[in-house]
Amino acid sequence: MSKYYLNYLDELESEAIFVLREVWAQFENPVILFSGGKDSIVVTHLARKAFYPSKIPFSLMHVDTGHNFPETIQFRDNLIKELGANLIVGSVQESIDQGRVAEEKGKNATRNALQITTLLDAIEANKIDCAIGGGRRDEEKARAKERFFSHRDDFGQWDPKNQRPELWNIFNGKHFEGEHFRAFPISNWTEMDVWNYIKRENISIPSLYFAHEREVVWRSNSWIPKSEFLILDEGEEVVTKKIRFRTLGDITITGGIESDADTVEKIATEVAAMRQTERGNRSDDKRSESAMEDRKREGYF
Repeated sequence: MSKYYLNYLDELESEAIFVLREVWAQFENPVILFSGGKDSIVVTHLARKAFYPSKIPFSLMHVDTGHNFPETIQFRDNLIKELGANLIVGSVQESIDQGRVAEEKGKNATRNALQITTLLDAIEANKIDCAIGGGRRDEEKARAKERFFSHRDDFGQWDPKNQRPELWNIFNGKHFEGEHFRAFPISNWTEMDVWNYIKRENISIPSLYFAHEREVVWRSNSWIPKSEFLILDEGEEVVTKKIRFRTLGDITITGGIESDADTVEKIATEVAAMRQTERGNRSDDKRSESAMEDRKREGYF
């Protein structure tokens, strides 16, 4: 009898599809958290494969800070149209207008933490019991603590010491009313795996990931893009550089790197030589040693 072997990308794909199907089997109203970044795009692609030839059974949810890259919003809208999927948008600006959150002031102000309230409000309003994210364990030490099924209490908070065991890939999605889960199908993937999978599957991604000319400012050891929200400090200068972004978030906090990688193949080669995590250019993660975990405990992605 001949043996059948999977290569490592097939194994990762198979695992992620298994998790997505488990989510659909165990929860009443799950959604995919869609940011327009490469990881949420890959999760959406995996969902297409998991349920083909049917449509994706999940709605996509985007927490819109109002400070997004225009290219990201355009990509999101085009993909939603292609998929024929339902899009749920939670607006941080609406949360601010309603007095639910207070906007930060000053040159380093960001709406990143404000997403927590908007996300939890959207989860409650839409009666969502599981939000599927593209978080990976190699990204950041707080995300390394996540399980595939990550329990959140009735306040939307995460306690890393109170998570369910996941022995032999048996997932426990049972929860009380008001509680919900986050699911992370690509937890075991690395940044390199994501790029190799994008290359293999020929997945479309926003142009921001490819090297291009852009006006930027050097701040916090990375190139912050010029935008209407950027407040220049004394001595800071706007210059034009050929850069690309390894990770996408708010335009106010996402730093770029100088690069000539303008194809997926070149990006994969560049990433293979990197010695810094992709979130090393995110200024919101530099506020403290535990910045990400603090936000996750309050309900962040």
